[in-house]
Amino acid sequence: MLNIEVRAMMDGRGLLFVLGTAIFTTASMLTKEQGIMVIAVCASYDLFVYHKVKVTDIVLFRLNLYKKEGVLEGLLCLSAIGMFLIAIRFYFMGFKPPEFAPSDNPASDSDSLFTRTLTYLLLPVLNFWILVCPRVLSFDWSMDAIPLVESLFDYRNIFSLLFYSILTYSCYLLLNHIQNVKLKLTKTHVNGNGVSHYHNHHSNNQNSKDSIKYNFKISRQHSRRGSSSSTESDDHVDFSKHYKIFTSQDILIISIAIMVFPFILATNLFFYVGFVIAERILYIPSMGFSLLVAQGVWILYKKFILDSSKRKIIGVTFIVLLCLLSAKTVVRNRVWLTEENLYHSGITVNPAKAWGNYANVLNSQGKTAEAEQAYKNALKHRGNMADTHYNLTNGLNRPITVQNQWSQQAHNMAHLNLAILFAQLGRHKEAEKIYKHCANLDTSGLKDPRLHENTKISALYNLGRMYSEQDKNQEAIEVYKEALRRRPSYYAPQSIYNMLGEVYMKIGNLDLAEHWYNEALKSKPDHIPAHLTMAKLYQKKNQLVKAEEWFQKAKKIDPNDFLVDQHYGQFLGETGRLQESAEMYKTALRKKPEDFELCFNAANVFRQIQDNALAEQLYRKAAQLKPHVATAHMNLGAMLHFNGKLIEAEKSYLEALKLKPDDVTTQQNLQKLRNLIQSQQVKGGV
Repeated sequence: MLNIEVRAMMDGRGLLFVLGTAIFTTASMLTKEQGIMVIAVCASYDLFVYHKVKVTDIVLFRLNLYKKEGVLEGLLCLSAIGMFLIAIRFYFMGFKPPEFAPSDNPASDSDSLFTRTLTYLLLPVLNFWILVCPRVLSFDWSMDAIPLVESLFDYRNIFSLLFYSILTYSCYLLLNHIQNVKLKLTKTHVNGNGVSHYHNHHSNNQNSKDSIKYNFKISRQHSRRGSSSSTESDDHVDFSKHYKIFTSQDILIISIAIMVFPFILATNLFFYVGFVIAERILYIPSMGFSLLVAQGVWILYKKFILDSSKRKIIGVTFIVLLCLLSAKTVVRNRVWLTEENLYHSGITVNPAKAWGNYANVLNSQGKTAEAEQAYKNALKHRGNMADTHYNLTNGLNRPITVQNQWSQQAHNMAHLNLAILFAQLGRHKEAEKIYKHCANLDTSGLKDPRLHENTKISALYNLGRMYSEQDKNQEAIEVYKEALRRRPSYYAPQSIYNMLGEVYMKIGNLDLAEHWYNEALKSKPDHIPAHLTMAKLYQKKNQLVKAEEWFQKAKKIDPNDFLVDQHYGQFLGETGRLQESAEMYKTALRKKPEDFELCFNAANVFRQIQDNALAEQLYRKAAQLKPHVATAHMNLGAMLHFNGKLIEAEKSYLEALKLKPDDVTTQQNLQKLRNLIQSQQVKGGV
């Protein structure tokens, strides 16, 4: 906590404290926005714990009375740090408040001030109940997890009334207690003649001021060093009583400060937040609550110092409570181990969101029927979820139709995903239309507008990529340049620069290709794709030494990136260094054994070095990873053919012809295979 005194400022300690507070507050804010409220906690400590400032002096703006104690300096430093950090935060937000979807915080979207007020009054009560009794927890409390309080006769208003009444009364007792303690501290110690003197903290009498300084110093000496000299025994006894009050009061102040200030940002008091209840915002307040509980147990324990049976009951109760909450923590941690467990656990609290996420997990596991039912369950609870409609109609490994117009109109991320799927299926005209529509969608009023602006640029990026794959290179260049013109400042441009370079390299303009690769590296010096494309550029220029240097640079930046190993291995194979290429592919396969392209290309290299067993194994894996790719089955058939597994080879050739009936190479290989089988049968018959 921060303590700034004039003397400390002079010897440099104050500057060190300020710097430390600024650094740790910044780190806290960068971790989570509510971390900035540590400033308010520091101010509470400085005012009420260290300097024992009276509340009436704050209310009446009389802090200048504490000038010699450094109170104003401390508050000014803390305020400066806080305002600086807030300014930085607003700068990165574009000086605009965050925007959220209505479903994230339904109360903020309500047109009724009455409904908003009653609901916002209830939410702190529910958050406090989670602290007291964390029995029901959820990964998401948005949508209708907490129904709006729309009537004065809603029974939940009773809890709000009770909560704020207790809170008001507790604050009254605390403030009254602070005032009483301040009055006790302003008494001087009893002198040798037994005469007791009282003083005003800001008396104009110089002797009184000297006495105050002396008495306060003696009191601190007792508290910190435990002095027990005979000449000061009376002072020690009096201050010990005060010190006990200080300890209980200080803990109470700090506990409440830690509980209240970090939570204020979640109350919708200053701006609307993107959630109803978020358990993550209770992490810091829970520290204050734990401190408060521990102090309460300690006070009860001391109260019954002469009753051992009651002390045992208190101790056992506390230990049992601690064990129960620890067990709850262990159970909850296990829920968070997998997405499946986490989303399933939230069904009782937020069924719409939980069923939708749970369905996505089931679908990714290939459990199509269960995923479909889960999507339908989600839509039963909330029928207007665009992403769920989209996933239900298009995400269950079934042919895609254009019967999801509702989701196309409601969710620009669904547009992007749908266009990508159309492009993958070869439906380029439909993909082109949706990419262009996505890039021009109106994203005002949507949750996280930055994300949606990024999605629009991503649509242009993917459209340019599709054009490039179709050899529509001029169209690709125009789309990429449009993406750069429309790119907001927060969208990283290196991928667009790199793709522009690739298109120029395809059309043979190597100078412009190198220019855009360099632009990508300027934007992000450790951009791996730019290193790989630069290496391929020098390979095309037949500058093989430079090309290999770029591969090695990429490998040095990220030794664990399998793509670097894959492209490096491809380079080594194309330059005739097949054994080195095979070793590089083995390294890549250890990192990413389930990648189709990697398995397929590695199989080609192992076939060339006549490691036929491993080549066959990798071709099999490639065909399993992408069973709809004809070349995978064709190459597997050829390898099986070469290895003498003729019946299996015939099956693979036939599978390849099902997928690509007009492939001449497969037809010729199949004919050769059947001739071989027939000749072997003839020999066997002879």
